[in-house]
Amino acid sequence: MPVKIRLQRRGRKKSPFYHIVVADARAPRDGRFIEKLGTYNPMTKPATIELNRESAYEWLMKGAQPTDTARAILRFKGVLYRKHLERGVKKGALTQEQAMEKYEAWIGVKEEKIAARRAETAEEIRKFHEMINGKAPAKKAAPIKSELTKGTPAAEEGSFVDSVEQTSVESLAGEAPVVEEAPAAEEAPVVEEAPVVEEAPAADEAPATDEADKE
Repeated sequence: MPVKIRLQRRGRKKSPFYHIVVADARAPRDGRFIEKLGTYNPMTKPATIELNRESAYEWLMKGAQPTDTARAILRFKGVLYRKHLERGVKKGALTQEQAMEKYEAWIGVKEEKIAARRAETAEEIRKFHEMINGKAPAKKAAPIKSELTKGTPAAEEGSFVDSVEQTSVESLAGEAPVVEEAPAAEEAPVVEEAPVVEEAPAADEAPATDEADKE
């Protein structure tokens, strides 16, 4: 059975932490191992990987078979790229010095990218702490206006919620809106009484005519 480069789980429940080890394929996952190559912590952003590149490269050249996750880690740390360059050296495509120069340049660019990602994460954490500490940007206070007296819709200066908040602030401060007093009933104009109209004298009864005389 071949030798494996694989992960060995450590850490608490729901907080995994792994050791990168070289172990016999027949050994249990968290059992005995031959050599420890580094550690892998997936709970950070970006993930924290510490790896002995020289030892990992030597085990690869000896024929050790990495698992899928271990292969991704070796590729990320440049170990597989060095193995690829070594094949080019064996075929005569480039010299050993050229291969090491390319490898060192690749490692430098990779480390710069990782450092930039760590700085970006640190900036995000700093902004988050500022937000939860009450240092959010201040909002502009809406002017307090009485909509009842001006008759303007609430959408001109703010939402309905803003007008309700303003009314509540006025009530708490004791600045109740002044309501104009209705005119007293005594101030109503007095209607003059209509002049008394004297009854017209009854028409005198017509003199009775002697119908017999007319005949």
